[in-house]
Amino acid sequence: MAATKDPRPCSIADALALVGEKYSLLVLREVCLGNGRFDQLVRNIGAPRDILATRLRRLVDAGILIKRAYSERPQRFEYRPTQAALELEPVLMTLMAWGDRHLRKDDDRPMVIEHICGNELAPVVTCRACGETVRHEDLTAHPQAEGWTVAGPTAA
Repeated sequence: MAATKDPRPCSIADALALVGEKYSLLVLREVCLGNGRFDQLVRNIGAPRDILATRLRRLVDAGILIKRAYSERPQRFEYRPTQAALELEPVLMTLMAWGDRHLRKDDDRPMVIEHICGNELAPVVTCRACGETVRHEDLTAHPQAEGWTVAGPTAA
């Protein structure tokens, strides 16, 4: 089947267009961990400096990061998370937990996140209304974009 000229309108695709570029989520990981200086980011992510600078510029332009000077001579900047970045942190935690479960052995996890209660964080998605843990079989999609169903575009 040929790709459609106009793919399904999708907030996931919109978000990935911004944060799905290589290294972007790793930038957010580091900034949320408090490592917002350029040299820290280069060291901890391993991204080429020019690509990292491009990702940082795009995240700042999108309002996900704030760029602040921490030195005037020489002029140097650090990056801090905005509320938008902090709202992505649960996505990072859930992605990390998925990677730990499916790509690593229990004794080979590179990082553990501890909650303020003192226990290891185990992120879960819950329903805002009832508080129940979300399971695939309990979900029903209702496309809101005109001309689209769950199966794809409606006949023209």
